Amino acid sequence: MSNFNQQEFTDFTVLESKQGRTTTTVSKKYMAGVFTWMFIALGVSTLFAVLFSTTPELLQYLFRTTEKGVGLNMLGWAVMLAPLGFVLLMTFAFNKLSATALTALFVAYAAVNGISFSFMLLAYTAGSVIGCFATASVMFGVMALMGYTTEKDLTSFGSILSMALVGILVAVMINMFLHSSALDYIISLVGVAVFTGLTAYDVQKLKRVGAGLEYEGTSVNDTKKLTLMGGLTLYLDFVNLFIMLLRLFGGKRD
Repeated sequence: MSNFNQQEFTDFTVLESKQGRTTTTVSKKYMAGVFTWMFIALGVSTLFAVLFSTTPELLQYLFRTTEKGVGLNMLGWAVMLAPLGFVLLMTFAFNKLSATALTALFVAYAAVNGISFSFMLLAYTAGSVIGCFATASVMFGVMALMGYTTEKDLTSFGSILSMALVGILVAVMINMFLHSSALDYIISLVGVAVFTGLTAYDVQKLKRVGAGLEYEGTSVNDTKKLTLMGGLTLYLDFVNLFIMLLRLFGGKRD
């Protein structure tokens, strides 16, 4: 997403100190944009999740009735699998896409993700969903503040968390065949810890990207794209933290 690394950030800090300039305003503007897009995505996802979970006419497009019961149809499976495709497309086609195209993909991704979340709203009680969402919001806010204000370099911490995230993905795929409730509990517990830590790490990383924008002479178009991808990063941290909490503490509907 950006070639801006730790050594460049150190050199940049020294340069700014010598020249008596600061990019605090630039960095704050960038971070404000990142959080704005994160909240927009959460708002779009919430809107579509509630809309589909409360409108039977819309839900019928995602399900089909068979002799064995009700299951997902092709559109339902597409909604479940499409979010990963959107993320991969935005990540790997970042340099080729314009800011406008990336924005459209980002909003579409948030909408499709919201539709897939409607399945969770149908599975869990409204009280547990609201409770887990509120808990995720508090945890995310605390860790985001810590990541933004701490002077400790979280790079090595982030590397460990990234490896743990890979382990979670592998465990999830294995449990698709094992169907172990104990393993599912462990995955969710570790997931909460990992995404809580990643929130602080990602916020610090994005803060450094923001500080380097003026130093690197980044174009307005690329700045907009970096802001969108920053919003995507924090959106994913929050959403996954919420899902892990819901898997741990969510109350299923009867």
